[in-house]
Amino acid sequence: MSAEQLAELSDLFVVAAVLLYVFAMVGFAVELAFGRTPGAADVAVAGAGADGAAPVDTGRPSGGAAKAGLVALGLAWLGWAANLGAIATRGLSVDRWPWGNMYEFVVAICFAAVTAFLGTQIRHNVRFLGAFVMVTAALGLGFAVKVFYTAAGPVVPALDSYWIAIHVTAAILATGLLTLAGVSGILFLLRGDGMSRLPAREDLERVAHRAIVLAFPLWTFAVIAGALWADRAWGRYWGWDPKEVWSFITWVAYAAYLHARVTAGWRGRAATIVQLVAFCCLLFNLVGVNIFIDGLHSYADVD
Repeated sequence: MSAEQLAELSDLFVVAAVLLYVFAMVGFAVELAFGRTPGAADVAVAGAGADGAAPVDTGRPSGGAAKAGLVALGLAWLGWAANLGAIATRGLSVDRWPWGNMYEFVVAICFAAVTAFLGTQIRHNVRFLGAFVMVTAALGLGFAVKVFYTAAGPVVPALDSYWIAIHVTAAILATGLLTLAGVSGILFLLRGDGMSRLPAREDLERVAHRAIVLAFPLWTFAVIAGALWADRAWGRYWGWDPKEVWSFITWVAYAAYLHARVTAGWRGRAATIVQLVAFCCLLFNLVGVNIFIDGLHSYADVD
């Protein structure tokens, strides 16, 4: 296939990924709406009175809802494969690492976020997050196509380096995990006390914390690798470029979250607010800096 055909195939893969993520979101939402209510069984057990009546587990999922969740999981894997296909064919069409501009970077981040969710699902049942991760990935891809789309082509000389495979890959992996943590944190704040169709707060906080613990070393490495790349490209490790500054601010914010958890014993709402502040820093570093602030990273091809 020619480079043009591969680029067109990549665009079609992105569309397919969006559709599959949307269908998966619907399936996960059906399971969440009509499946087991978190804590229902516990309520039933607690409600068994002294008369010795047997407790009734009212929280058992219906067969249809469980099937919808399994179908949604399969669609999520198909969307993941389409997302991967979009990245691979884009790279083949330009004969370079396929994250040289904001469009390619956001497509890769959506893939990393879904990978984090599906990878977690392999070890732990976190289908309760499926609808929210799928809608985030679908909106992210749509945003990339609508706002950031850039035709396949060569990159500026500063990006024509093996460091793009080191620095940017680490940033993508970390951002995917931190997106999973951010989604969990938002749901934590939205969930009220008592019975709810949303996941238990303890589960949401546990998923978020584990994702951040994995992502923080990756983000640290990305910041260090970026400094090393800057020295080779521009002759200095640090130059107070907006992207450098906000990458470091994001690192400090997540370090503050981990420090508060470990030393001060922060849990629950307070810790979640700190990690969401850090997540906002991450989003501003990803989108705001490239759109609203001029700097050496303006090669992101955002008008």
